[in-house]
Amino acid sequence: MPIIQKLVVVYKIWHEYLPRFPKEFKYNLGSRVDILFIEIIENIFIAQHKNKEQKLIYLNKSSDKLDLLKFLLQISWEIKALDNKKYILLSQKLNEIGRMLGGWQKQTQTPYKMGL
Repeated sequence: MPIIQKLVVVYKIWHEYLPRFPKEFKYNLGSRVDILFIEIIENIFIAQHKNKEQKLIYLNKSSDKLDLLKFLLQISWEIKALDNKKYILLSQKLNEIGRMLGGWQKQTQTPYKMGL
């Protein structure tokens, strides 16, 4: 399954959790997590249609945002806005997406490192 489809699947899981997010965190931390998901999906979608040089810019942005997303989900778990089961499920899926994204980045930047 391509990375964009995996991202959409994880976003749908997150979207099921968001309505149950504690009210005191829903409109700040919950909204920020939601926005990061959407921004990552947007960047990956755009990257698919760019040349290698431009693609790498969008992949790097996606990677940075994915790292931030995982960090904010960890904070959500630590403050008990997400329970263990939800946090573990999201983390596992996002780690898999991170590995796929890292492979795509490496594949995209290899020719530039070799001077081709």
